[in-house]
Amino acid sequence: MKKVYNYLRSMRFGLLLLGLIAACSVIGTVIPQGREIGFYAQTYRSFHAVILLLRFHRIFESWYFITLLVLLCLNLSLCSLVRIRAVAKGAADESERAAKLPDQHLLSAEGQALLREHMAALRCREERLDGVTVWHKNRFGRYGTFITHLAILLTVVFGALALYTPTVEDHDILPGETLTLADGTRIRVDSFRLTDETGRLDYESTAEITLPDGRSSGVVPIRVNHPVSFGPYKLFQQSFGTAGSLTVTDLTTGGTDDFYLTERSFLSADGRNGLWFDTLYPDYIRAPSGEVTLITITEGSYPNPIYQVQVLADGVYTPSLAVPGDSLDVFGLRFTFNKPVEYPGIRVKHVSQLFNGLLVAAFTLMILGLYVTFFCESVLVKADARGYAVGGPRPERMRMELEGLLAEYFIDEPKEEA
Repeated sequence: MKKVYNYLRSMRFGLLLLGLIAACSVIGTVIPQGREIGFYAQTYRSFHAVILLLRFHRIFESWYFITLLVLLCLNLSLCSLVRIRAVAKGAADESERAAKLPDQHLLSAEGQALLREHMAALRCREERLDGVTVWHKNRFGRYGTFITHLAILLTVVFGALALYTPTVEDHDILPGETLTLADGTRIRVDSFRLTDETGRLDYESTAEITLPDGRSSGVVPIRVNHPVSFGPYKLFQQSFGTAGSLTVTDLTTGGTDDFYLTERSFLSADGRNGLWFDTLYPDYIRAPSGEVTLITITEGSYPNPIYQVQVLADGVYTPSLAVPGDSLDVFGLRFTFNKPVEYPGIRVKHVSQLFNGLLVAAFTLMILGLYVTFFCESVLVKADARGYAVGGPRPERMRMELEGLLAEYFIDEPKEEA
């Protein structure tokens, strides 16, 4: 059990966990997350079964990724947090213990004078204990490793809270329409396209986010794997669809109205007579005999759309097919079929500003911890009438520095290492 405990708290185990978490993050970045199964079957073809089996399509929600995060938190807690009491206790009587160190080198009078000048130049504090002089500086430097480990732990915890606690909503928003969220935030989609100028699929929306306080993101693009963040919201290009488009004209008054149809709908003026919209097919084949065969399997576009509708008049249903440009007159209403409109499915993720702020604070603390660790090393030097010794948690750098400075003033070889 002691070997298991020592391994769980070891740096080797921590680096292994960080490497695995980094690998999972790369996979989650390369492979779009949270899409429908058909997307992976179409996009990755021969590899989609492996992606689904290993949950690479939802890797940040997988049991093994969450387990890696828990183990990393355990490692950081064991290797640092449980040792803080010993670190603090060691700092409390640091000078007294340094005063008892045996001399590492004996110095001539000139060497002792040079040592005092050098420690003064380093702006070290000087203490006198029973005829022994102790110089120290950056005592807080011994806490650098602890601060760094604590910051990494907090970063993992707050990052997990920011990752797993947001509310997620999926909305279909047609170009030109505005979605109003519960808190008053408005999302307006200006345009959507399936392909770029070269014909390559890119699924790009342009949208504007307006927060309740009036702040606006401006019109920004949203693409697959390139979400947009603004305020507490992050918008993803999640899916797409095609809506039928009808213009209804009142033949009596001449008034018109436009309708976008994404599901089965009934359009009527009196509630009894009108037009049932059933569905929209992306393509069709018309035989020489006039018979029409509807095609449902496409690559995401509607090259030759055709509407399937039913006319309801005096209780009688009459099935009909129509293409863009056709019109049907039903009891004083004229239904004109327009070119279908493609629209995006936008995933709206709301992240608590509190968790974002805590995450930034934890990352800032980690930078501070690294700075203290590498640039604020603790200095602890003891000198008596005969020579000096270097102590502290990491004495190697100061030991080499003083040996290089005072080597010509040594009057014998070092007797014992501190």
